[in-house]
Amino acid sequence: MTEWKTVCRVDEIPVLGSRRVSRPVGVAVAVFRNSQDEVFALLDRCPHKGGPLSQGIVFGNSVACPLHNWTIGLDDGCAKQSDEGCTPRFACRVEGGHVLLDAHELATHALDLVAPRAGPGAATAGAIGDETFDVQAPHGA
Repeated sequence: MTEWKTVCRVDEIPVLGSRRVSRPVGVAVAVFRNSQDEVFALLDRCPHKGGPLSQGIVFGNSVACPLHNWTIGLDDGCAKQSDEGCTPRFACRVEGGHVLLDAHELATHALDLVAPRAGPGAATAGAIGDETFDVQAPHGA
């Protein structure tokens, strides 16, 4: 039998928005709410470049990644159109106005994926004393 963990109330997730659920290990889980009050849960990591899907724009049953505008299906975690790749999804249900996630999945699912790093020390994973920046060259006209 599945053990369900209450993570928030449905009304704590903005309509056409999301809420992040931190985990002790691994990338956070993004819980989304669409305009029909349906709730979905995906790893908060785009399959393209690792962008935070929780910061994307929700429309219909999809979310647009904030980094490169990839469209990811909320029901299956897969990229749409000509893009390829999927982000892990999590079992989710709503009961009495509360959002519940599968406790076992929260503890074990997709722990091998890491969140992207940006800013000082990003190129060397932030080793102590490292003050270098990972700088990209400007794009040509």
